[in-house]
Amino acid sequence: EVQLVESGGGLVQAGGSLRLSCAASGFTFDDYAIGWFRQAPGKEREGVSCISSSDGHTYHAESVKGRFTISSDNAKNTVYLQMNSLKPEDTAVYYCAAGLTWGLGYRLYDYWGQGTQVTVSS
Repeated sequence: EVQLVESGGGLVQAGGSLRLSCAASGFTFDDYAIGWFRQAPGKEREGVSCISSSDGHTYHAESVKGRFTISSDNAKNTVYLQMNSLKPEDTAVYYCAAGLTWGLGYRLYDYWGQGTQVTVSS
């Protein structure tokens, strides 16, 4: 059974940091790209960052570039999203997802976690 479990969300003040984790199981981790997405109330799902588990290639959306860093520990089948200099507009439910094609389009991803709430207060 494929499972993606996010953790690390919470409430933080603007300017603060959080590190999200995505623990994956039930599939061959090295064959998949892992993406982080977020969705705020009333807004569309937005691709944030993605990483290729096979070669470590990463990509970040312009809205988070320079503030967020995605990384992978293949020995633990876990992907991290380090979020620094957080802003109130980063408030959303953050999801990780796995797919065979690398990119930030949510339709590329086949498996999704349940999400973790990130709230940034001003």
